[in-house]
Amino acid sequence: MTDIHGTHDARFDDVRAALEKNVDSGDELGASLVVDLDGDVVVDLWGGFRDQARTLTWDEHTITNVWSTTKTVTSLAALMLADRGDLDVHAPVARYWPEFAANGKENVEVRHLLSHTSGVSGLEQPATVEDLYDLATSTARMAAQAPWWTPGTASGYHAANFGHLVGEVVRRVSGKPLKAFVAEEIAGPLGADFQIGAAEADWGRIADVVPPPPAEFDLVALGADSVIVKTLTGPVIDANVANTPAWRRADLGAVNGHGNARSVARMLSALARGGTVDGVRLLGPDTIDVIFEEQANGVDLGLGVPLRWGIGYGLPLREAVPWIPDGRICFWGGWGGSMIIMDLDRRLTISYMMNRMGPGVIGSDRSGTYVQAVYDALG
Repeated sequence: MTDIHGTHDARFDDVRAALEKNVDSGDELGASLVVDLDGDVVVDLWGGFRDQARTLTWDEHTITNVWSTTKTVTSLAALMLADRGDLDVHAPVARYWPEFAANGKENVEVRHLLSHTSGVSGLEQPATVEDLYDLATSTARMAAQAPWWTPGTASGYHAANFGHLVGEVVRRVSGKPLKAFVAEEIAGPLGADFQIGAAEADWGRIADVVPPPPAEFDLVALGADSVIVKTLTGPVIDANVANTPAWRRADLGAVNGHGNARSVARMLSALARGGTVDGVRLLGPDTIDVIFEEQANGVDLGLGVPLRWGIGYGLPLREAVPWIPDGRICFWGGWGGSMIIMDLDRRLTISYMMNRMGPGVIGSDRSGTYVQAVYDALG
């Protein structure tokens, strides 16, 4: 039996048991799980292994690539600028980034970037992962593109380029690259062990990601004009690339954040706690309200599944994620199953980060098991 380490309140015994069961069965390789209830960390668990050979244990300071959970931190950065009055999410992107107005995008607003409704959900061909690493060039290419659908009419998940788009707005407004903004204005003040990319000094404690089973999309059958095809091939990303030095050195605010459940919960619990974490104010209540302005509700053009978007975060939609209840909740997660949920009604934050990626588009069976166990424990 694999040891699960950390602490938890007795009422969350079933949460710990679920994590222990998944690690023992091999469904989980290594993982961390945190529940913050009104500023009280009532679950802080970790266990398993950092490597497939099961020779390196997942310890308290293990971090991993959290894929699109990174987007929740990038959105937080933009909303902090909005809270300060430096950024208007209802203003045209071109107010802050004039080049973005090219090819009919002059009326695309910042909220459209934050809600995946801008029409620019990837790089036009040719597109490679290496293109994404050249932040200036790839971002300029996106600014020059024509939208792939009428902006604001539907969401099309900005899978790999969300950080390029929102991050460029953050840079233009704050004068800081996204990676630096997160380090200096979010993770640093909160003492959160999270970074966009990963400093080489930290590579020795990273749990390499283990890719999921092959995706179910038949890109050939969908056709080259499909937004799904354009998004998922603009560029194609092999999950193994997350374990490479080039990926870790990049500033990819959509997909290459490195942290664990504790650090992600530390930052994002600001939303559930009213905007302030242990005296560090990130947002005010009015800005948090902005998140819940619904921007899209329907089949996402980039993923082909129903999604409901506010400004910066997904909103509950039972047909998409049945184990997230209705209410004043915002959330998102990463490819393979990582998940961060902020339940404002309960002042609750649930954070789950792992290295063995599961199948599916949003969350995984494991994510659902843990989240359901948390809500069952709360009654």
